Amino acid sequence: MSQPPLPVPAQSRVTANVIRGCLGNLIEWYDWFVYATFSVYFAAVFFPDGNQTAQLLSTAVVFAVGFLMRPLGGWLLGAYADRHGRRSALTLSVTLMSAGSLTIAVIPGHQSIGLWAPVLLVLARLAQGLSVGGEFGSSASYLAEVAPPGRRGFYSSFQYVSIVLGQLSALLVMIMLQNLLTEEQLKTWGWRIPFVIGAVAGLVVMYLRRTMEESQHFQQEQAKAAVQDPGVRERKGLRALFTEYPRQLTVVFGLAIGGTVAFYTYTTYLQKYLVNTAGIPKSTVSVIGFAALFVYMLTSRTEGRCSPPHPPRSARTCSRGLPGRSRTKTPCPPSRWRPCRRPWTFPTRPRRPVTRSLRCGSGSTS
Repeated sequence: MSQPPLPVPAQSRVTANVIRGCLGNLIEWYDWFVYATFSVYFAAVFFPDGNQTAQLLSTAVVFAVGFLMRPLGGWLLGAYADRHGRRSALTLSVTLMSAGSLTIAVIPGHQSIGLWAPVLLVLARLAQGLSVGGEFGSSASYLAEVAPPGRRGFYSSFQYVSIVLGQLSALLVMIMLQNLLTEEQLKTWGWRIPFVIGAVAGLVVMYLRRTMEESQHFQQEQAKAAVQDPGVRERKGLRALFTEYPRQLTVVFGLAIGGTVAFYTYTTYLQKYLVNTAGIPKSTVSVIGFAALFVYMLTSRTEGRCSPPHPPRSARTCSRGLPGRSRTKTPCPPSRWRPCRRPWTFPTRPRRPVTRSLRCGSGSTS
């Protein structure tokens, strides 16, 4: 028996839920990225042996350890979200991240507790890796599910906008502290301030997320499971993912790994290279990173506007319609996606104006 269509939520409710979800996502990625940003200052606190290069490499290894926990966090918190709801999973993830940041903020240095300092740092990063792994999938699901029909691409794009805003916030805090404190103060105790900010902000967001509305899609799935015959079990989990969707899994994995490697190369490694190898002042490097991430955030927002919800192929067609590139005219998909503008050209009539824009959903060219 087919399920009845979900009612369209009010715009004010959608906006409020998206803001709460994105605020948590912003704080999560602020806490995740602030480690990489301030590692140039606290590397010697936890790893005093060796030169600056060895110390930065040690902090980079700890940063990589957190990535090992992200797939596990996505699996565990994803299963938790499917059973207890997106809201509960998102609240749990931001609590884990806040606890990890607070731990890093209060850990004594290597000179005080010896080997326990890097051990506690690794444990805190493991907890944060679990958190951000669960946050990414649960947040994406929640934003797509609370969005009204025809607007999922638009609202889902705010996930990446909030991610980059969190990283921009970390860089902004760094720029402010670089102007307020001396180099020695930042290396001694100033680097702990951004972790305290992240821990406190995480507690505030934890309260806000508890007031979010659960997605109607999850509620419908719960109602469906309640009336379902206990003898009929729907195949879910990793086994169904690998056996029923191997092609889709491979495509998504390939797309994600390419963008992730490029993203962390210029946001994480490039900072260390510019400071340690190129010899550029830390304050200048912070401004460079801030400008690059700001441009990236704007492009993510633009791609979200040009992402019609159906059919999926239309989003790829829209992105291929670049100026100066000839292709045949394609009809605009039926959608309420009005902000998307689609350029197309006439390859066989070069003397006439070759570019037009089709306003999606309007049914006219102008």
